[in-house]
Amino acid sequence: MEKNYIIAGFGGQGVLFAGKVLANAFMYSGKNVTWYPCYGAEMRGGTVNCEIVVSDEEVSSVHKQDVDCVIALNQLSFDRFITKIKKGGRIICNSSLIEEVRPRNDIEYIFYPMTEKATESGNHKLANMVSLGVLSDIETSLDKNIFERAVDTVLPEERKHLASVNINAWSAGHCNTLLAC
Repeated sequence: MEKNYIIAGFGGQGVLFAGKVLANAFMYSGKNVTWYPCYGAEMRGGTVNCEIVVSDEEVSSVHKQDVDCVIALNQLSFDRFITKIKKGGRIICNSSLIEEVRPRNDIEYIFYPMTEKATESGNHKLANMVSLGVLSDIETSLDKNIFERAVDTVLPEERKHLASVNINAWSAGHCNTLLAC
């Protein structure tokens, strides 16, 4: 079975880092994965997104017409990608920056104060990792050990000391939502 994800936000929110971590986590759980980044010329403040396609079989392609799940870290991303979600899909929203509205009745909405939880866990810049914790409540094959391994793989050597703060932020989203763990 193939699943498609989009992580979207503005430059500086760690969207591409989160996408790489998620792609590696799925690989470590035995899946075939593609990761496709999309960003403008702006470094910070511009829109950024990445697509992750996960499958038990060989991945058919990237840049899907419709997606199973969107993680929106800001309002602009919510507004842009809400129409790309398949009927029955879901959107995980950073309610610290996104108005809690539900313009569609054929998808599931998960609103969680990711920026607030990241701040409480020690670094407001890690809402991206909080979002992956929320996602791991849904994708139960992605446990803490897998995320620790994925973070270690993605972090460059000079930033390995940040692994624990990333995992703390992941924990701030995992098993803290209204979803059953």
